[in-house]
Amino acid sequence: MNHAHSHAHHDHAHDHAHEAGVGGRERKLLFAFVLTAGMMLVEAAGGWWSGSLALLADAGHMLVDAAALLLALFAARMARRPADARRTYGYGRIEVLAGFVNALTQFVLVGLIAYEAIDRIFKPVEILSGVMFCVAVAGLLVNLIVLRSLHDHAHDDVNIGAASLHVLGDLLGSVGAVLAALAVRWLGWNWADPALSLLVSLLILNSAWQLLRRSTHILLEGVPEGMDPREVETALRAADTSIRDVHHLHVWQLASGSRMATLHLELHQQDDGARVLAAVNRTLLERFGIRHATVQIDPGHCPDGSPGCHTQHPPH
Repeated sequence: MNHAHSHAHHDHAHDHAHEAGVGGRERKLLFAFVLTAGMMLVEAAGGWWSGSLALLADAGHMLVDAAALLLALFAARMARRPADARRTYGYGRIEVLAGFVNALTQFVLVGLIAYEAIDRIFKPVEILSGVMFCVAVAGLLVNLIVLRSLHDHAHDDVNIGAASLHVLGDLLGSVGAVLAALAVRWLGWNWADPALSLLVSLLILNSAWQLLRRSTHILLEGVPEGMDPREVETALRAADTSIRDVHHLHVWQLASGSRMATLHLELHQQDDGARVLAAVNRTLLERFGIRHATVQIDPGHCPDGSPGCHTQHPPH
């Protein structure tokens, strides 16, 4: 008689810790939003007063960043909503969508800044370097505070990684504005203001591209970074002596830090199913950080047909 076992592993202690971590991320995002929005108004006023494109560009960048941080905060809160009948996996992927959108906005912003900067290189304008310098230093300090507050989570959270990317762009913009103010003040190089704005816009392109690739990979159900399906399959075959074959293995990432897996098993002895399931889930959790796995134990040969019963690996 055909039978299958499905198993989902949940670590409740981890869930509580995760909820606490999410709450901490939300507070950091709110703190970053308030500081960024406030500094954006200061830079906009300072740029208009001094005539500095670097400050106006950075203020425009901060406007996008404030919106990005607000979107990231919204996404983080939506991700806490429980699963329902329409979205059985919950809303965690909203964080990835937010990261994807934030990366795209960086490309648009870079284009706008570059266009204006090139125009000003050929048509320099008078700049009040003293006002520009003071506002740029204030912006630099604010960006350092915000970036430091977000840094701890940026490496494993696409959403906060996107917000951090925006803030990093602001930080580079503030550094450029400080250098441009000094060049205008001491060397009389008014063209340094748009030139450094152009340089900063180019520096953030690579980071924006990396974030876009990262978020797109998750949205396309790609294998989590640093994980090799062949290694997972090998480890599972060795998890228990009763395992005869592992196939239909799929591993993906629902959202940042949320790894999933589905697979089929063939056993030498069907009566060993409970022990094998425990061994498989333990291996997935301890070696690969996969906390949710759905495992089907096939009755004999795979009922889907032998040609499709082997894990498909992407070509190298």
